[in-house]
Amino acid sequence: MGRILAIDFGKVRTGLAVTDELQIIASGLTTVETKNLIPFLKDYTEKEDVELFLVGEPKQMNNEVSESEALIVPFLKKLETVIPDIPVKRVDERFTSKMAFQTMIDSGLSKKKRQNKSLVDEISATLILQSYLHYN
Repeated sequence: MGRILAIDFGKVRTGLAVTDELQIIASGLTTVETKNLIPFLKDYTEKEDVELFLVGEPKQMNNEVSESEALIVPFLKKLETVIPDIPVKRVDERFTSKMAFQTMIDSGLSKKKRQNKSLVDEISATLILQSYLHYN
């Protein structure tokens, strides 16, 4: 069984989370500058057995896709070209950033640490992955 890797795609930074090999536990992996995302994923998948990419699907409250989807579609096309053997599944990511911020507050992180947008992105990816594991 391979890992599942979740991607919380952002214009500047992208949060990543990954499961263990048994797909039981979701853990934050890292945050990568989006311009370096494809090379990072290529390198990671050469070292680790990844069987699925989960990519957050930003939706508005009325269920229409968000404006940021226009940035995600070209990324998905390039990802499919560079790493064609790993399928991609889209997951609704509404509220993950708010939930990530609340998680940081609940865990007692200082205000300064809560301002770390990279950490918010990584936690958001973890929440996307946990949600997927819970409902599938």
